[in-house]
Amino acid sequence: MLKYVLIYALIINLVGFFSMFIDKRRAKKNQWRIPEKTLFLFAILGGSIGSNIGMRLFRHKTKHWYFVYGMPTILLLQIVIICLLIGKYYL
Repeated sequence: MLKYVLIYALIINLVGFFSMFIDKRRAKKNQWRIPEKTLFLFAILGGSIGSNIGMRLFRHKTKHWYFVYGMPTILLLQIVIICLLIGKYYL
């Protein structure tokens, strides 16, 4: 089971990372963009690490306060939830 959870986490974080890359590239070319709701959805579904790294690395959405504060908040909430789940499992 843990194996599948880790594979899912890897894939969703890669999706979050590359969605930031693709959206930044499309923004520079004035092409169709990935909706902001979709970028947040990838983070909420577990891709917050990849989304945060992509946002910082590509300097994408860093002028939008709801991304600057929202993405790290999602990550922190996910860390808390994981810690609580691990704590319940091992206690």
